[in-house]
Amino acid sequence: MLRFIQVIICNLPRMYMIPMMAYMAKHPEKYSEEACYKYANLAITRMMKSGHITTQAYGLENLPGDGGYIMFPNHQGKYDALGILHTHTKPCSIVIDDAKSHMILTSQFIDLLKGKRMVKDDLRQSVKVIKELSEEAKAGRKFIIFPEGGYYHNHNVVCDFKPGSFKSAMKAKVPIVPVVLIDSYRVFEEWSLRSVKTQVHYLPAVYYEEYKEMTTVEVAEMVHERIKGYIEGVLGKNR
Repeated sequence: MLRFIQVIICNLPRMYMIPMMAYMAKHPEKYSEEACYKYANLAITRMMKSGHITTQAYGLENLPGDGGYIMFPNHQGKYDALGILHTHTKPCSIVIDDAKSHMILTSQFIDLLKGKRMVKDDLRQSVKVIKELSEEAKAGRKFIIFPEGGYYHNHNVVCDFKPGSFKSAMKAKVPIVPVVLIDSYRVFEEWSLRSVKTQVHYLPAVYYEEYKEMTTVEVAEMVHERIKGYIEGVLGKNR
């Protein structure tokens, strides 16, 4: 929380970026997806610099070269998506809980990236979003979905994945990319202003041929175990 306050204070002179994000989001005829993504990353880079945050990416070669795909990371805190966006060079977007998406800056940021807001207790709206995700991923877009459905101050421990999170990827028959976040919680949970380092690991993609005979429950368990096992391996080496 202390770092969060510092980031806000240090970036007060750059508050003009918020209405600029809103303007760019409303004028796709002027600003391409690449331009919007570049501007979003400029905001992230400035935030990281003022917050003394460093994020190292591993396994970028595992990302599919062509077409759309959906990334499924473990969830640790407010910085998680930003760490992925900072390291993912191609434009990608986010699926977010509608209830958490309307705060100032968050709202403009999601609109800029053409993200998807999902109302958790509205089945009809959720089905609509899943259909949109499926169609857009099939058309080549890339998304981030947190299959834990939220974060629970669980640090580097992975909670259960919700099978429904994988429906859009399976419906679109696009690659599923497990993503491992390590120490991401430290950015805004630790009561410290000292430099902090986080890690983003892109694991080998799971292609349709590998999961086409599986149920959503089986896919959720498979991705969960790969992420959990990878984290345990990395942390075990560092002990």
